[in-house]
Amino acid sequence: MAPPTTPEPIRTPLGGPRDSQPVAKESSLTLERGLSLLQAVAESESEAPTISDLAATVGVSRAAVYRLLGPLQSRGLVRREGSKVRLGLGVLWLAGRVLPQLRVASLPALRALAERVGSTVHLTVADGSEAQAVAVVEPSWTSYHVSYRVGSRHPVQRGAAGRAVDLPPGGPRWIASSGDLQAGAFAVAAPVRGVPGLRASVGVVALQPLVPEEIGPLVLETAESVAEALR
Repeated sequence: MAPPTTPEPIRTPLGGPRDSQPVAKESSLTLERGLSLLQAVAESESEAPTISDLAATVGVSRAAVYRLLGPLQSRGLVRREGSKVRLGLGVLWLAGRVLPQLRVASLPALRALAERVGSTVHLTVADGSEAQAVAVVEPSWTSYHVSYRVGSRHPVQRGAAGRAVDLPPGGPRWIASSGDLQAGAFAVAAPVRGVPGLRASVGVVALQPLVPEEIGPLVLETAESVAEALR
């Protein structure tokens, strides 16, 4: 009787699981270069960068730039004008999806704070030199509170919410203000930190004076919760 034979292992066309590692590494590198290319186009402040400019910035050959541009062009994220490259309208569509997602992610933490302090709570995002309220929650159990409209804009240098977005690390943890944007309104705001590319703050606004030493830590805690939800 012949001894039993051990079946040959089934091999994948790539030679097994080990060969999938280099493929994944190459895909990751291609994605990284593609994102670097898109960022280089976005960061060009004057003339649109050329293929040669992008090759030098990203650290790849011109041929590699052409390959990387293909998927970005097909999704409308960039467009070519001869040898120059500009952002495409697809970027506007992506940007338009940011605020709704910010709003959805931040609402649970904002709502919890509004119910706790009995005042209107909002998430404010800086857009250049302006601050815009992108999410607002009013308390459900108070008779009187500030009505604050989503989309309201004001200079980023005015009001606690605007000034809080650029508070430097190691500086004040929150800012208080009164009457900056509306007579008789009091506010406390803290920055949302740790979300790349986002300048934002969480603020409380009320019709009666707020005690910063009491409200500040609560606002700061909520800002940290919002940051965690956005990561």
